[in-house]
Amino acid sequence: MLIIGICGASGSGKSTLASELCAAIGDGCMVINHDNYYRDHPHLTLQERALLNYDEPGIFDHELFLQDMKTLLSGRPITCKAYDYNAHRRADREEELIYPTDVLIIEGIHVFYDERLCELLFLKLYMSVEPDICLLRRIQRDINERGRSIDNISVQYLSTVKPMYDKHIRNYIELADVIVAHGGRNARVVDILAGYVRDELGNRAGEP
Repeated sequence: MLIIGICGASGSGKSTLASELCAAIGDGCMVINHDNYYRDHPHLTLQERALLNYDEPGIFDHELFLQDMKTLLSGRPITCKAYDYNAHRRADREEELIYPTDVLIIEGIHVFYDERLCELLFLKLYMSVEPDICLLRRIQRDINERGRSIDNISVQYLSTVKPMYDKHIRNYIELADVIVAHGGRNARVVDILAGYVRDELGNRAGEP
């Protein structure tokens, strides 16, 4: 199984590129969102959970994510992880199993944070998009998909999103194998990457 990591700022087009690349690769490819591995905080109230910093690395359960990736690489299935953004709680679907596939694409703002995970990645892609474009995309997503207000988005952006981008996320570009510009709908880049991955799968299939 080949694991491809896609990293970059919130709103940079990670999910779009993951979807486009998965479709271009075809059968035998799937996507897992790192956001599904936010730590759960059942002991906190909804108001307290809403105030957590969801853009800092420690908010993610990196150990569980690494364990699940290793389990898939070993040929065994994992349970489906999920997250409820309205309740700010994990909403795992324990009855649903995810089985290993030829290509797994993982995407998230801190996918490159854990050095151990980076060592498992066949290909590391970093989304390089201007911060103002990322902000506009984030506003559209949070309003349309998560029912948030402009005031709420603004406060979160200034207090957690931008500081964590400046401190961590912008530096992940140094770990990338490929830097992707112009967002996730870069058709030429998608075709090139998909062809490269298919060639690698073919080479591995031909190995004795």
